[in-house]
Amino acid sequence: MHNPNFNPIEFDGIRSQAGLNSFVLTPKRWIESTSAIGITSKAGRYGEIYAHKNIAFEFASWISPEFKLYIIKDYQRLREEEQYRLSSAWDLRRELSKTNYHIHTDAIKENLIHNKLTKNQKGLKN
Repeated sequence: MHNPNFNPIEFDGIRSQAGLNSFVLTPKRWIESTSAIGITSKAGRYGEIYAHKNIAFEFASWISPEFKLYIIKDYQRLREEEQYRLSSAWDLRRELSKTNYHIHTDAIKENLIHNKLTKNQKGLKN
């Protein structure tokens, strides 16, 4: 999605071989074959692999179905909390608007509509 240079042809080749027993995919091969970004690999005795958090989550969920379930559950929990916060904020704005309406109408009744006016005159609207 964020890599215009990604090589989908190589990716299709890797995907077709993925089920074979003889298939081996190293991070370095993945990076070189597909022009992947967001992941770096350093070979050797003290080799390291660094990846963007989205790539790391996907890899970890592929390795461990239990981890994937934790991610899904946590995502659902966060969405529910967000919806609750948003609905609470909406309800708070609604109550504030209602209170402001009463303050404004009471102020108009007390300060703008004089007692000298007749009941018929007070009911007139422009």
